[in-house]
Amino acid sequence: MKKILLYLFLCFSVSALGQDRLASLNHATRAEVLATNGMVATSQPLCTQVGLDVLKAGGNAIDAAIAANACLGLMEPTGNGIGGDLFAIVWDAEAEELVGLNASGRSPMDLTLDYFKENNIEAIPVTGPLPVSVPGAVSGWEALLDRWGTKPLSELVAPTVQYAREGFPVSELIAYYWAIGARIHGNQPNFADTYLVDGDHAPAKGEVFRNPALANTLETLGKKGPREFYEGKMAETMAEFIQAQGGFLSVDDLNKHTVDWVNPVSVNYRGYDVWELPPNGQGIAALQMLTILEGYDLASMGFGSAEYIHTFTEAKKLAFEDRAKYYADMDFFDVPVKELLSESYAEERRSLINPNRAARAYEPGELARGETIYLTTADKDGNMVSLIQSNFRGMGSGMVPPGLGFMLQDRGELFNLEEGHANVYEPGKRPFHTIIPAFITKEGKPLMSFGLMGGAMQPQGHAQIVINIVDFGMNVQEAGDAPRLRHVGSSQPTGEEMTNGGTLNMESGIAYEEIKKLLRRGHRIQWSNGGYGGYQAIWRDPETGVYYGATESRKDGQAAGY
Repeated sequence: MKKILLYLFLCFSVSALGQDRLASLNHATRAEVLATNGMVATSQPLCTQVGLDVLKAGGNAIDAAIAANACLGLMEPTGNGIGGDLFAIVWDAEAEELVGLNASGRSPMDLTLDYFKENNIEAIPVTGPLPVSVPGAVSGWEALLDRWGTKPLSELVAPTVQYAREGFPVSELIAYYWAIGARIHGNQPNFADTYLVDGDHAPAKGEVFRNPALANTLETLGKKGPREFYEGKMAETMAEFIQAQGGFLSVDDLNKHTVDWVNPVSVNYRGYDVWELPPNGQGIAALQMLTILEGYDLASMGFGSAEYIHTFTEAKKLAFEDRAKYYADMDFFDVPVKELLSESYAEERRSLINPNRAARAYEPGELARGETIYLTTADKDGNMVSLIQSNFRGMGSGMVPPGLGFMLQDRGELFNLEEGHANVYEPGKRPFHTIIPAFITKEGKPLMSFGLMGGAMQPQGHAQIVINIVDFGMNVQEAGDAPRLRHVGSSQPTGEEMTNGGTLNMESGIAYEEIKKLLRRGHRIQWSNGGYGGYQAIWRDPETGVYYGATESRKDGQAAGY
C-alpha cells in the first residue's frame, strides 16, 4: 500500500508542472473555439474539417454530422464504423424541439437462449460471430437524411471516399489503439487485408493508410442508397460471412431492421434541463446520478475535494445498481424510467449514502413497478446534433466481411444469459447499450450539445461535465479538461456484482491531501492508464447565438467553426 501511495503522490505532483493560463483555469488545454455560422467538434481533426466543409457548402448540422461520421469510420476504426450502431439527439431549430433517434440493431432471430445453454456458454463471447447484432449506423444516416437532410448521401461521403482511396496520415492516439486492435484481431479472416498496411502491420503515427474496400462500399451506398446495406448484395455478404464463421446473422435480420424515433428524457438540475435517451441505452444513469446529487451543496464542497469525490462516487454506485437490474430494450421490458428519475426515489436512495464511509455494496432499488466516437455539429439556423457511434470494445467483434472494408460490432456481448433478467438474451431484441448522446436546454432553449465516449465512463462523465459547469462555474472547455474520476466495480448488465466497494480511479490533478481523506473513508484508490473518455461539446449563447466549441487533450480531436 505504501508503494502505491508513493506512486500516486509522484503522479499527482507532476500535474503541478503544467502550463499556466491567463484567462481560464490552469487545467484547460486551450480556449474555447468561437464562431457564429457553424461549428463541428470531433475526435479527429480531418473529420472535423470534412464536417465544416459541408456547412460552408450550404449543408446543415445534420448533413455535417453524417459526413463527419463517415469520415471517422475510416480514420478512427478503433472506435466506430458502419458495422456499428448509432444514437443521436437533434435540436430542430424550426420546430424548436429535441428529437431522439435510436438506430441500434437487434439480435439474430435464429439465435436463441437455448443455444447458449446447450453449448454450456455462460457468457456471450467478446469476439467472434456470436456477439454480432445488426449494425444500425447506416440506417441512422438514412433516417436523419430523410427527416432533415439537404445534401445527397453521395456528396456527404465523397470526401471520405477520396481519403480512403488516396490515403490519410493516422493520428497519434488512434495509432496507439489501432496497434492494440491488431494484436487482438490480427488472426481473424480479412482483418489484415482491411486494416494492416500492406497486410503486414498496423499504421504508425503519421503513416498513410488507405482502405479502398471501404471507399467502394461508401460509393455504392451513395449511388444506390442506404437500403443497399440492408437489402442488397452487402447484406448477403455480411450474412453469408457470419454464418460461415458459425454465427446466426441472416439476410432476413438485416432486411427487417428499423430505427426508432424516441422522446429524450430529462431531469432538471439546478435550473438546467439535462437530456438523455431512454433505454436500451444507459443515459438515464447520468440523470439518476444528478437527481441524487442535487440534494447536496456540491459548490461549497469544491471541485477535487474528498467530500465531493466521495459523494459523487456513492451516487454513481447507487445509479449503476439500478442500471444493472432495470436497463434493457423497452420493447421487451417495461423499464420504470419515470420512477427511476423521480425526486422521491432520489431522496430514498440518497439516504443510503454515508458521508464518512464508502459502501462495500448497495442493493438495486425496489420500485413499485473499449472505445467509441462522439461528435457534435451546429449550423447557422440553430440546428444542433449530438451523435454517438460505436462498434463496442474498440474495433468490434473481429468479424470483417470480405471486400466491404469494415468490421461488425460485438454489442450482443452485453446481453445477460440469466432467465428472467430484464436484459436477458432474446431473438430480435436490442442489447443493453453503453453509447449515449446528451443535451442541455434552459427555459426551452438549446444550450449545449455534448457527449463523452468510453463505455461505463459515459454516464459518470456526463454527470461530471454538468456539475463542472453548473456547480463549479467552468466554461465548456474547462469542464472537459478538468481531471475526472472513474469508479469501476458496480454491477454490470451481464450480472457481475460489486461486493468490495469497487475501485476509484482518478486523473492527475487531484491533490494528494484529498486522496488521503478518501482512503480514510474506505475508498480503494488506483492509478489508471486512460479510460476517462473523450469529450466534445458545443455551447450556444442564448443571447447572441454565438457557438462555443470544445474538445480535449485526451483525444486527437478538434473543434472548429466559421
